[in-house]
Amino acid sequence: MPAFKYALLMAGNCLPNKAYGDQPTGSEMRILVTGGAGFIGSCLIRHCLRHTAHHIVNLDKLTYASDLRSLDESLPSDHYVFRQADIADRSKLDRIFTEYQPDAVMHLAAESHVDRSIDGPAAFIQTNIVGTYVLLEAARGYYQGLPAERRACFRFHHVSTDEVFGSLDDVNLFTESSPYAPNSPYSASKASSDMLVRAWHHTYGLPVVTSNCSNNYGPYQFPEKLIPVVILAALDGRPIPVYGNGTNVRDWLFVEDHVRALVRILEQGRVGETYNVGGRSELRNIDLVRLLCGALDEALPDSPHCSHEKLIAFVADRPGHDLRYAIDASKLERELGWQPHMTIEEGVRRTVTWYLENRWWWQPIQERGTSGGRLGLAGKTPDRNIR
Repeated sequence: MPAFKYALLMAGNCLPNKAYGDQPTGSEMRILVTGGAGFIGSCLIRHCLRHTAHHIVNLDKLTYASDLRSLDESLPSDHYVFRQADIADRSKLDRIFTEYQPDAVMHLAAESHVDRSIDGPAAFIQTNIVGTYVLLEAARGYYQGLPAERRACFRFHHVSTDEVFGSLDDVNLFTESSPYAPNSPYSASKASSDMLVRAWHHTYGLPVVTSNCSNNYGPYQFPEKLIPVVILAALDGRPIPVYGNGTNVRDWLFVEDHVRALVRILEQGRVGETYNVGGRSELRNIDLVRLLCGALDEALPDSPHCSHEKLIAFVADRPGHDLRYAIDASKLERELGWQPHMTIEEGVRRTVTWYLENRWWWQPIQERGTSGGRLGLAGKTPDRNIR
């Protein structure tokens, strides 16, 4: 029998509530991670393999934004296996649950790019809503067949976004009781998935916990999101696109801080509860872009494109662009003792350095053309020279 499967069969069935630190824990869980080849999912798996004793089954469909190379630095490991599958494929899910007998599901698989959702919402409905429904049903069937002692320990952790809450005014923060008001096809699909998870808990008794996070950034982020778009445009000397007038505000969360929170919530969060995860790093988009340009100037003082700020180009705004998001993470901080470690200034410096040093990862993505032209204009003419 393979070492990984033997370890799964021999692992303890329940993780005690205990303080979680940065050293490997002695307790083991068998965790099915959906979307584990994506940006946040791969960081979560790297973290678990380095800092916990958990066994990971990585389930990923391998869409355009998935990349198994993001896990190379933590592999091989006898605590890890990969299975390619679509979360909307019930028969494959049933086989994976039966084969690997997980103690928990961490559900991160999702279509996540707002601009893509404007141009093609169908994929977001299929994966984020239908896929979540199928996964919930597979998890429910599996959970109901477990012996009582294992049912008592099983968890389904649904990972979501602050975008489900819509747009904020200049003063308030999103809390766990904020009303849902999604304004894009992406956020509407994630809001729908959140409600399905809630319903499967209240109707069927599935032991769930949900987290809603602010904007993630860091190494291995697919180059269609703002921060890698800025970095790679600046390296090429291309215009750096800033939507509208750049005054939209986001709370930025370093991805490694986020995955520490996710593990803490899985291990210690209360069943049926929701936890907000934020970085306490609010910035206007234009100020974030200027911060990135400053970090690039510092890292590449001899670049012909210095000062990189001169490359900034204001472009047509995204339709329905929410003005401000900001997370109140005090419940997570108070109840589970989590705090973000990374300041936005240090996180930006680390992220810029990573992209400068890891062309091997992002250059093939650019060459495939999957991170190419401007999306999400809903029929408007794109600005020339902006990718």
